[in-house]
Amino acid sequence: MSALRKSTISLLNLAGNGTRRLSSSDAKPVLYSYYASSCAWRVRIALGLKGIPYEIKATHLFEPNAPLYSNSSEYQEINPTQLVPALKIDGQILCDSVAIMHYLEQTKPQQPLLPQDPFKRAKVLQIVQIICSGIQPLQNASVLDRVGKKNSLEWAQYWISSRFAGLEKVLSASSGKFCVGDEISMADCCLVPQVFNARRFRVNLNPFPTIVKLDDSFGTQSAVRASHPYNQPDCPPELANKQKISK
Repeated sequence: MSALRKSTISLLNLAGNGTRRLSSSDAKPVLYSYYASSCAWRVRIALGLKGIPYEIKATHLFEPNAPLYSNSSEYQEINPTQLVPALKIDGQILCDSVAIMHYLEQTKPQQPLLPQDPFKRAKVLQIVQIICSGIQPLQNASVLDRVGKKNSLEWAQYWISSRFAGLEKVLSASSGKFCVGDEISMADCCLVPQVFNARRFRVNLNPFPTIVKLDDSFGTQSAVRASHPYNQPDCPPELANKQKISK
């Protein structure tokens, strides 16, 4: 093939690429998220760290008259569990924050969130499970509704404090700059939202200096600040105005 022909084909390909319709794998991911959900926040952090542009589809957990309500039939088609987050990506829909982070790690290798070392990787997953399986579900809104308003604050404080005691020991042994050594990982993506929950429930954090130190350190990351609940499009104005976190 002549050099001229190669050049012409190259120019035609460029022109075609400029006008081609986006395939499902090219489309910007859509995150179904609620501003105050710590599970959704984990995914927002991971997407930000990996530099993946995405759209937010605000999904309200408590307001049936919201444009998209988690208990609506419309959202049930997206996520049968009717929880957040859900992520539409690469032409597919994934639910559950940990599953989503694993998918991002496997398909978007930039800014790894799992260490290569097998022991460190297992330690990251251990911390992720302590938070995502052993702490957050016990203070989730649906659980607190069953506990009742009168006892919900004491319940949340008890479980967060008691589980933070064990987590503090784990992190004291594993942490460097971040939860596991000096590499940002999924564990950090999970820790910051859980500390936010602890503060929201007025948990005394003085007994947990390692947790506080790691939260303060990782909380300065631009991806964390931009994904903060008070920086979300569905955050109530009174919260965004009072406690705005700069992007």
